[in-house]
Amino acid sequence: MATPTETAHARRIPGESGTWVFLFGDMLVFGAFFVTFLVERAKAPEVFDQSRATLHIGVGVLNTLVLLTSSLFVVLALNALRAGAPTLVTRATAAAMLCGLTFVALKVFEYVSLGTAGHGPGANHFYLYYVILTGLHLFHVCLGLGALTFVLTQTRRAELTPARTALVEGAACFWHLVDLLWIFLFALLYLVS
Repeated sequence: MATPTETAHARRIPGESGTWVFLFGDMLVFGAFFVTFLVERAKAPEVFDQSRATLHIGVGVLNTLVLLTSSLFVVLALNALRAGAPTLVTRATAAAMLCGLTFVALKVFEYVSLGTAGHGPGANHFYLYYVILTGLHLFHVCLGLGALTFVLTQTRRAELTPARTALVEGAACFWHLVDLLWIFLFALLYLVS
C-alpha cells in the first residue's frame, strides 16, 4: 500500500506554479481573440462563410493530426524521462519536434497559397483574423519548438534535479497548450459555419 507521501508525490501537478499562471494567462488572451472573432463573424456571417470555404480543410486536418501526434510523443518522452530511458526521451522529443516543423511547413504552404489566390489579410475581416489568430498560434509553435529543444538538451544530463524536471514538465505543458489552442482554432476557423 502506498504511503501518504508517495500518494502526494504521484498526484502533484507537473511543472512549476508560475508555468500554470502563464498558461492560463495565455489561454485568456486567446479566449479574448476567439470572442472578438465570433463577434466580427456575427456582423458579416456570409463573408465569413464564403471566406472559410476557401481554406484548405485537408491541410487543417493534417495539421491537427500532426499536433496531436506531437503531443503523444511529448507524453512518451516525459514517461521515458521518469522511467530513466534517456534514448527514448531523445527519440520521442525529436519526433515531436519533427511534427512541429511539419506543422510550420504546412502553415507556410497554406499562407502562400491563400496569399497567391488574393486571400491575404487585406481581403476582408475573416482573412485578417485568420492571419492574426493562426500567426499568433504559429509564434507559439515556434516558442514550443524552443521549449522542446530545451527538453532535448536536458536528456543529455546524467540526472535531472527536481527543479530541472519541473522545467522540462513545464515545457511539455506549454507544448500541450499549443496543441489545445490549435484544436479550438481549427474548429473556429475551418469548421464553424
